[in-house]
Amino acid sequence: MRKTASLLIGALIAATLGVSAQAQTTITVSTWAGPNHGINTIVWPTWKAWIEEATEGRVTLDVVHDMGPPASQMEIVADGVADATWVFHGYNTGRFELTKLPEFPTFEDFSSENASAAYWRTHQEYLAQAGEHRGVEVVAAGVHGPGWIFSREEYATLDDLTAKRIRVGGGVMGDLSNALELTGVALPPTSVYEAGSQGVIDGAMLVPEGLRSFRVAEVFPYTLKVDGGFYRGSFTIVVNPMIWDEISPEDREAIEAVSGERLSRLFGYMMDTVDVRGVAFAEERGHTFTELNGSDLETLRGISDALIEEWAESVTESRGVDGMAAIAYFHEQLAAAAEEESVASLVPQELL
Repeated sequence: MRKTASLLIGALIAATLGVSAQAQTTITVSTWAGPNHGINTIVWPTWKAWIEEATEGRVTLDVVHDMGPPASQMEIVADGVADATWVFHGYNTGRFELTKLPEFPTFEDFSSENASAAYWRTHQEYLAQAGEHRGVEVVAAGVHGPGWIFSREEYATLDDLTAKRIRVGGGVMGDLSNALELTGVALPPTSVYEAGSQGVIDGAMLVPEGLRSFRVAEVFPYTLKVDGGFYRGSFTIVVNPMIWDEISPEDREAIEAVSGERLSRLFGYMMDTVDVRGVAFAEERGHTFTELNGSDLETLRGISDALIEEWAESVTESRGVDGMAAIAYFHEQLAAAAEEESVASLVPQELL
């Protein structure tokens, strides 16, 4: 009988352990970039490691590719098809206006990591109240690297760009292309190589990372650049609020502690890392980089100032947000973030 009782107790313990193991909550992440993109090789694996450590393994991530195109990601999460995703605001024309804030030219070099930290703080302080992300919860904000112009021929002045067929996305990138009198061609970055090799476009507005990851350096051997970039790009990482119903309050608090500004910095750090790789890839192939300067630089400053003024007036009226105050706060936080510790030491080295 004792042996039988021991066996029964052992079976009960095993069953209990089995139930505990099965009780692990999985956050399903929708991702729309290629498998080798830094979001998939650096950000998601690192966030997963942080979450698993913070919750002692009770919560994990499962990254799923190609659940939908970039512009559909908000709906995919809001509808509960996935629990989390990353959103590039420029792909959602007309839906987001406040998110243009970190995209305007700054004419000074700063890391995407610091820009992302500053953007997160500005989002929390000024932008979140307008509810542009209704239906989802923002857990991080990110900014990509300096947007440059890659081309088949060498461009050294703004006049050289007039009427050229240049790939653009949305957001400030689109506004700037109109102001520069380019012939903007709306394409996802994954289509730039094909369009460039077939002569459909003369160049592309993209980030340095694209020189390598999207093979841009193979079709466009020239780059026109400016300190800080012609533009930046705005992102958020969002979750469906209902995921918190499946997670204990303690684990939610632990996850939020490794999200927010920390996750925002991670996103920016990833962008900095892949940009360096992109430039190195191009330089190995004899790529030519040209700096915009002189009167063209002043012209671009004037265009940027006009775009910011127009944006600030618009969002103050339509979103109830003091646009100029938000811009000023963002620049203050850029300077502050630059004095703070990088997230680099928190990224598993095997992912770099």
